[in-house]
Amino acid sequence: MLDPRGRVVMVSGASRGMGLKIAHHLHDLGYHLSLGGRDLSALEGVVGQRVGGRVSLHVYDAHDPAAAAAWVSATIAEHGRLDGLVNNAGILRDVRLEGAEDESELDAMWQVNVKAPVHLVRQAWPHLKASGSGRVVNMASMSGKRIAGNLMGYSLTKYAMAGLTEQIRHDGWDHGIRATAICPGYVATDMAYALTDLDPEKMTQPEDVAALVATALALPNTASVPEMMVNYRYEPIT
Repeated sequence: MLDPRGRVVMVSGASRGMGLKIAHHLHDLGYHLSLGGRDLSALEGVVGQRVGGRVSLHVYDAHDPAAAAAWVSATIAEHGRLDGLVNNAGILRDVRLEGAEDESELDAMWQVNVKAPVHLVRQAWPHLKASGSGRVVNMASMSGKRIAGNLMGYSLTKYAMAGLTEQIRHDGWDHGIRATAICPGYVATDMAYALTDLDPEKMTQPEDVAALVATALALPNTASVPEMMVNYRYEPIT
């Protein structure tokens, strides 16, 4: 396993939910972190005493195509290197096959859930190559592996996220870059609470997802795992 000490990882959407748990867990393991979020004050409020030393905070709005370059540049200026990227920021909108003609909600999901991660990977690419063991973890979803409801738009973006992960693995392999798509079902966060009345204790816990992210980041080049499907209930995978 790779030693996390001294390794620098960027985490998007780090001010709440899974992103916050991922940030806390990686910090506890010894990583240096560049945390991105739309609201800098919200980041400061939840990260608190961890700021400084091994943690830097940055404004990152996934709706803004120019945000990726600014954040990566600021990360390199602050930490001097980049070894990992966790594309966690994402949104869910109610876009169905039988629905309104207004595509603004679909466009918003496509920008945040797909295009923004592409922009970040492109900007991070030369630094991940220089690392020799660069890692990209994409927070996909079981909605990117199978259809279990009618939220077509969200599923489209998560299938695309899985495809992006495979492309990263293909293009980055000879440079030591490895990528993993983490595909959970319901996780006990605000996003899931808005979709189901399932008991939160029966859902996958964000702390457990954070541990899987850490595992993906730490695996050596010779033990790459392309995806992790995470179930809170039994689901056949074929």
